[in-house]
Amino acid sequence: MSKKASPALFELIKSMSKSEKRYFKILSSRHTIGEENNYITLFDYIEQQPAYNEEELFIHFHGEAFLNQFSITKNRLYETIMKSLDAFHSNSSVDTQIARLIHGAEILYNKSLYDHSRRQLNSAERLAKKHSKNIARYEINQKYNKLIETANYSNTSGEDIERIMQDNAERIQTLAYQNELWCIKSHLFILINKKGKARSAEDRNNYEQLYTRLNTIKTPPHDTFESSYLKNHILSAYYYAVLDESNCLKYLLLNKELLQQHPEQIKQEPNTYFSILTNIIHLYSKLGDYKKSALSLQELKEFPKEHKIELNQDLEIKFFSSVHSTELMLFIQKAEFQKALELELIILEGLRLYENTISSVRKAYLYFQLAIAAFGAEEYSKSLKWTNTILNDTSLDEKEDICAFTHILNLIIHSELKNDQLLPYAIKSTSRFLKNRNRTYRFEEIFLTYLKKAAKTNNHFDYEELLHTIGDELDIISKDPFESVALEYFDFRSWLTSKIKKLPFSEVKRMAYINTVNAA
Repeated sequence: MSKKASPALFELIKSMSKSEKRYFKILSSRHTIGEENNYITLFDYIEQQPAYNEEELFIHFHGEAFLNQFSITKNRLYETIMKSLDAFHSNSSVDTQIARLIHGAEILYNKSLYDHSRRQLNSAERLAKKHSKNIARYEINQKYNKLIETANYSNTSGEDIERIMQDNAERIQTLAYQNELWCIKSHLFILINKKGKARSAEDRNNYEQLYTRLNTIKTPPHDTFESSYLKNHILSAYYYAVLDESNCLKYLLLNKELLQQHPEQIKQEPNTYFSILTNIIHLYSKLGDYKKSALSLQELKEFPKEHKIELNQDLEIKFFSSVHSTELMLFIQKAEFQKALELELIILEGLRLYENTISSVRKAYLYFQLAIAAFGAEEYSKSLKWTNTILNDTSLDEKEDICAFTHILNLIIHSELKNDQLLPYAIKSTSRFLKNRNRTYRFEEIFLTYLKKAAKTNNHFDYEELLHTIGDELDIISKDPFESVALEYFDFRSWLTSKIKKLPFSEVKRMAYINTVNAA
């Protein structure tokens, strides 16, 4: 039996919360004979497996009749679990409640209980209107139309028909608007995920084209929560991409306020709210408002308890990575590298638990921050381990920004470790990576030039002169907003200053942070 059998059932069972598993067993225990009893036995065995192994399963259940058509047994168990989850979550989302009411109305209609059907639709309409569910409202109107036709238009006036037509037209207009917003947002995030922040006029122009497209869309007369949120979301992402932190923060705060005005939306989409909080923390920090950054981090940590949110596995993963990525960022910013490294074991345990479900990109940003923390603590071998982990992950090839700066940080670590034999090869590899992805920006050119010359320089005075020359060039490009983006990934300027002044990187970084706080 192959160990490569489909793990779908295993993945579904592993994704279930304790409450969901308990509900499934209670529901299944009502059937104590036949297939349902086998389902619980099979469920329990798969649940305790650390990784899905069908060969071990067949050995364990040798002789059981359900193994004769095991693919059918797996499919039926999967369907049974899904029915259990559907029942368990029947009231957990507005969409589910509306869908159930609409389905109920359809059942009653088919029984010719038309007044009953209309009452179900009225309940669905109130719920859909309250939560701005425009697709559902359009579907409900179609059901109303069917009832009107069935009643041969009795008790229906021409004004009623016109009102329904106008309402449908507004729904369609709103849905078309939201669809266009979603399309722009998707194009924008594809670009951001690949390129990161604008590093050239060409990059900025690509982002501005999407901004122009946004401004050409005709806004419907009745704006909704979804469209208001989407527009703010697009604008915050656009301003992030074109390096306008103040406006980015402005639209993030507008969306935070919008969600606070619609607390039911926070319950429905908690991930949205804490994603906004995470981004707000980063923006406050970038703008030098460390007090508000710390307060927002505290709000993020207390979010599940404050809003009585029970985190499912997907939310646990996102919450885990958001909180710890943010904590690492703030510790690194303050040059508290040892405190950052104290989070390492917690993060590694989380990555172990969520190994198959956390995205490569989320892992990469955590690894990158751990690499910087280890570098700042002068644990260079550990830092190198984390950069190599990122560079060896082929699934990150399209994530150009994090890979590019990991390559450069990797070179700096080799330099600190005095890996003179490996450094020339690593420099060539980095140059090839940047060239193939058209990322030969001025900053990258300066740093590669420095490392190439430093590797060949044996004379102390020549090396000192090289450091000052590169430092002067970094001072110049740091005033260029496109080039200064590089300094957000790693404090290259403080590292170079530490080499010039022969001081620990952590000390120079700490003084830079204190100066920023005092200046604010």
